[in-house]
Amino acid sequence: MTDREQLHRDGYALLRQAIPAGWLDELRTLFDAGVKPSDQWPVPRGRDWRHSLLDLEPRVQALCRLPAVLAAVGELIGERFFLAQVEGREPLAGGGYQQLHRDLSAQRPGDTINALAYLDDYGPDNGATRIVPGSHRPAAGEPPLDVNDETRTLQLSGSAGDILVFDADLVHAGSLNTLGGRRRTLLIGYCAEPLYASYLDTRQLRGIRMDAQERFDPVE
Repeated sequence: MTDREQLHRDGYALLRQAIPAGWLDELRTLFDAGVKPSDQWPVPRGRDWRHSLLDLEPRVQALCRLPAVLAAVGELIGERFFLAQVEGREPLAGGGYQQLHRDLSAQRPGDTINALAYLDDYGPDNGATRIVPGSHRPAAGEPPLDVNDETRTLQLSGSAGDILVFDADLVHAGSLNTLGGRRRTLLIGYCAEPLYASYLDTRQLRGIRMDAQERFDPVE
């Protein structure tokens, strides 16, 4: 099976050490400097998370355009796309737990792709992401998602510098940060070009300031 076939089958790719090592200290500093309390966002954020506003930072924007990331995103979307948003998220000690869910594509399967760029080592002790491989394309007649059924979940673990790229329809969730270790991530969103008009209608609600006019084409 080729990497391309596996990407479509599983609905995600974990790109090990995709962030250049020399960028990590700067990205962590930018994350910490951009942290804002819940009431300073257009819409209140979860209180068991840190949220960082950093979408105008050049290094953050460069991370969102790393060739390996754009290649995986383009393969999953399958048409021209744009970078929709990037923000920092980190579960606080004793927080971060989510039930299994899908973020959901907007108009067609595969038109919305997420990426999580890990700035710290991650695993079960600090709330690493849980995913259900292959769950982004439910089979015909498959029962609705049972958010309490964890039998097929895979909890990720790895090192600072990894980037998880996944289809928005992939079942996933954050986990409890039991020991309180730092787990800073950049949550990045990419959308197929036809979603741009509706994106403009909602971007202010998410505190997005960056220019999203650049377009990317899937790599042949």
